[in-house]
Amino acid sequence: MNNILVKDIPILDRPRERLLKYGVINLSNEELLSIVLKNGTKNESVMSLSYNILKSINNISDLKDISINKLTKINGIGEVKAITLIAAIELGKRVYQLKEDKKVLLNDSKLIYNLLHDELYDKKQEYFIVLYLDNKKYLIEKKVLFIGTIDYSTVHPREVFKYAYINSASSIILVHNHPSGDVLPSKNDINLTKTLKEIGKLNNIPIIDHIIIGNNNYYSFYLEDML
Repeated sequence: MNNILVKDIPILDRPRERLLKYGVINLSNEELLSIVLKNGTKNESVMSLSYNILKSINNISDLKDISINKLTKINGIGEVKAITLIAAIELGKRVYQLKEDKKVLLNDSKLIYNLLHDELYDKKQEYFIVLYLDNKKYLIEKKVLFIGTIDYSTVHPREVFKYAYINSASSIILVHNHPSGDVLPSKNDINLTKTLKEIGKLNNIPIIDHIIIGNNNYYSFYLEDML
């Protein structure tokens, strides 16, 4: 790889600026490493150092077991940079482990209701929440996507499925509340569910339920054979 200095890269194409503009998910492994390492050496740019690290391993997952000794054998990586990278990797492992320890299984409508009832109870506006699940129906992420009157025009399918791709979700559960307390679906609720269901089929990320939460009860599209 050519030893390209970060200062020679157009400002908007530099790793930090790209992270701010496009989000961390859109950065390459080399760019992420460059941000962690911060700077290069007299003879090596930070991009070049990042490339050298990636070249020394078979794939990115090998970084979880890399040692300071191995890192310092890479041209341009001294002890300080090796320690910084090892610390960042360990922090990531601990965050991931915490997420694993708090896995929530959502394979039943009652579990979904119990998870979100307290959060949605007595809200004066409608909250549209999307639950992203892995292939065993464990929760990956919960996103509040829209607040206000929920209808076809306000809930954008691209937002629903964007986070499904970001999280590599296997399935999706839709949840929203009715401040009136009446959990029966409106025509808009039915049309929206049908639309998202069809898009889910096309993208192989099925909508497996849509739960409407009232004050002390709920409606499940799945249980009512509406999916």
